[in-house]
Amino acid sequence: MEPSTTPEIIIGLDVGKTDHHASALTTTGERIYDKPLPQDEAAQREIFASMQAHGSVLMVVDQPNTIGALPIAVARDCGCTVGDLPDLAMRKAADLYPGRSKTDRRDAFIIADTARTMPHTLRAVDRDDETLVALKMLAGFHDDIAKDATRTKNRLRSVLTQIHPALERVFAGEILSRTLVLDSLIHYEGPTKLAAAGR
Repeated sequence: MEPSTTPEIIIGLDVGKTDHHASALTTTGERIYDKPLPQDEAAQREIFASMQAHGSVLMVVDQPNTIGALPIAVARDCGCTVGDLPDLAMRKAADLYPGRSKTDRRDAFIIADTARTMPHTLRAVDRDDETLVALKMLAGFHDDIAKDATRTKNRLRSVLTQIHPALERVFAGEILSRTLVLDSLIHYEGPTKLAAAGR
């Protein structure tokens, strides 16, 4: 995601649970802000507004979901462009900077400077995109179905272990979830009739 116009200010935000660290750079690399940023809407609005006094603002986060959701929403509402520096790009970029210590201050600067010097590494944060919302909903349904299937298989294994441990051992691994096996158990109503049916 390369911004359509070059922003005057790039804010790198290393997000955290209770507070974040923000590092703001000009297009020439001058650091004009480098402080913790509370996980508080009013405080974030104040910082974004003060940065916009210098020109257009691009805010880049390292984690766009969960703990990064509030600053993204506030930055958007304030009229800032928002981007995401993917984890792999962040790790590769961090190797190019001196020092090995992992601090919030250093990470925020790396995010901002990478966005300034390598805008092609950024990804758009399309939180309002209808397609993305639909995909997230489908992924949620998929997760729910997968969890339900696992719970059902575990219950079936538990019942088989109680009434016929030897048969449960026969259905090792994923064999129990095969359609033929499940259909046979349903048709013969359990191990007794299944054994009576023979080969």
